[in-house]
Amino acid sequence: METSAHSLATLPVGKIVCVGRNFAEHARELDSGIPSEPVLFLKPPTALLLGGGMVELPSFSKEVHHEVELVLRISKGGKNWSAEDSERCVDAFAVGLDLTARDLQNEAKKKGLPWAVAKGFDGSAPISELQPCQGLKSVSSQTIQLLVNGVPRQRSPLSAMLFSLPELIAFVSTRFRWEPGDLLFTGTPAGVGPVVSGDHLVATIGTTARLELWVK
Repeated sequence: METSAHSLATLPVGKIVCVGRNFAEHARELDSGIPSEPVLFLKPPTALLLGGGMVELPSFSKEVHHEVELVLRISKGGKNWSAEDSERCVDAFAVGLDLTARDLQNEAKKKGLPWAVAKGFDGSAPISELQPCQGLKSVSSQTIQLLVNGVPRQRSPLSAMLFSLPELIAFVSTRFRWEPGDLLFTGTPAGVGPVVSGDHLVATIGTTARLELWVK
């Protein structure tokens, strides 16, 4: 039976695993080194905002940045997967934003403290409706883009990732056990920048995934 985008959303989300610095140009714009292995961090399920709409900026930050990303939904549980295993363990994808309180993150970096608040505040992980995944190669051949008030801010072929989708899924499985419904944010291309109240954001992957947000 064919799976609809609506029915894909019924599986509860457990954890949200995110990948940092997975595009070389983005690492350079943050004045960070190119990683030798995937850089991982987590967002709580309360960060998720499914389907877009209104997103409220946190009162405790004065500089929230957009980071557009491909999001994969894991369909099977397991750990210590190979890249080949990973190909069979994704059933859906979406376009999402890793909203980041950059001022809090920079201050935490200076003090050697965690980024949990900067990355995990409520609504910091908006994603489009989930779309059926016809294979990781098909997804990675597409282009991701973000428009802010109609102006292009971020655009890149997903093939420009430093670590491929099967590599990312397999690597995460050696650090955290995957459970059905878990989400993987796969990293953002260059062009990140601030969003402010009144902004209108449209994120897309090819012609299949689309996320529209209004910033409050």
